[in-house]
Amino acid sequence: MSTEVKADIALIGLAVMGQNLILNMADHGYTVCAYNRTTSKVDDFLGNEAKGKSVVGAHSLAEMVAKLKKPRRIILLVKAGSAVDGFIEQLVPLLEKGDIIIDGGNSEYTDTQRRCKEMREKGLLFVGSGVSGGEEGARYGPSLMPGGHAEAWLHIKDIFQNIAAKAEGEPCCDWVGDDGAGHFVKMVHNGIEYGDMQLICEAYHVMKEALGLSPQEMGDIFEQWNKSELDSFLIEITKDILQFKDSDGKALVEKILDSAGQKGTGKWTAISALDYGVPVTLIGESVFARCLSSLKDERVQASKLLSGPPTSKYEGDKKAFIEDIRMALYASKIISYAQGFMLLREAASKFNWKLNYGGIALMWRGGCIIRSVFLGNIKAAFEKNASLNNLLLDDFFRAEIGKCQGSWRKVVANAVLLGIPTPCFSTALAFFDGYRSAVLPANLIQAQRDYFGAHTYELLEKPGTFVHTNWTGRGGNVSSSSYNA
Repeated sequence: MSTEVKADIALIGLAVMGQNLILNMADHGYTVCAYNRTTSKVDDFLGNEAKGKSVVGAHSLAEMVAKLKKPRRIILLVKAGSAVDGFIEQLVPLLEKGDIIIDGGNSEYTDTQRRCKEMREKGLLFVGSGVSGGEEGARYGPSLMPGGHAEAWLHIKDIFQNIAAKAEGEPCCDWVGDDGAGHFVKMVHNGIEYGDMQLICEAYHVMKEALGLSPQEMGDIFEQWNKSELDSFLIEITKDILQFKDSDGKALVEKILDSAGQKGTGKWTAISALDYGVPVTLIGESVFARCLSSLKDERVQASKLLSGPPTSKYEGDKKAFIEDIRMALYASKIISYAQGFMLLREAASKFNWKLNYGGIALMWRGGCIIRSVFLGNIKAAFEKNASLNNLLLDDFFRAEIGKCQGSWRKVVANAVLLGIPTPCFSTALAFFDGYRSAVLPANLIQAQRDYFGAHTYELLEKPGTFVHTNWTGRGGNVSSSSYNA
């Protein structure tokens, strides 16, 4: 095959996401070189979806590299983990100083940190970029979250920002930060996605169980909610799902097994939150909710043995309660995002990343799964105060939570009384009440730790000074070294 055509960029991995991203780049005037380990896929792609477009193929990595303009830009869209490392290992001997490898998969940010270090030592540039929006986003405009070696941004900026989704005319893509920052931001995005989905499911469950509404009725309600502060992609698709009829005219959603899977990205967010001591309770609870759903056989057995309240039906004003549920969903969503940005702030401090939080909100305004009008308010909050510690302290969000609080408490209280599980509504409210409390019962925990383990404690009057009490009068006064529990 001729190597005369010089491509602007190459992409490895011709699954649906890879193919759609290539077509997106070609639509924007870029010549793309396509490669896949199974080379027959390259020929099939060129003969069908990419026919007539500015896409060239390669049957080997060496051929692909030879077809690229310098500095060479290569996107990997392959399964995260060893597959990425395998391709990098094969590419390194073929590349020259200043060439750029871009990992667009769902990689763990710690892998991206390691790869940045390894590629720096070899004189190559590495970018770990979050890509969100699914197949449609990849084809017509994803949200892109690139991080890694900052010198690479100059060489990929135009391509990335041209193919990205646009919100208010601005591309949903900007440089995030050093080493693993891009993939960390994508991980938090995915964690928030887990939370949003679980919150919507809880609203659906309460309306179904407490109010006895049909899928069609609930679909109509979600359609109305999508015209409110909840205007978002996930609310929109929920409306579509609830209104979708199977071939027999019945709602398809009611026929789907109530056991949800996961690919691990929400779990990564929860693990990071635990590692860094950030109370991202809602995302953690949404992961556990999926884990509980997977115990289908046990739950069926337990349902026959364990009894709850005598009724799960709400006796009050249905219309008013539906509005309460909407407000509870909105308030809980605010908490979820507040927690997500708390985790971003902690990671930025730990790794010395200079994250633009308003810019991140803009990146999520379009193209991605959590895209919503709501993110514009987050962007505005950080534009007003770039050093904002928590979204809940912003005037807008403080007022919104205040507006929702009565309804939120009413929904959680009634769900408890009716025996309807609302783990994320509940944990969001518990976080809010904890965060707004000047005093929490951790003083008793510190005393308990000192009693059984001589771990010491601090006094209100002398913070920073650790003391030990001989609580029983027996034993000595020797204390153990202090640690954070």
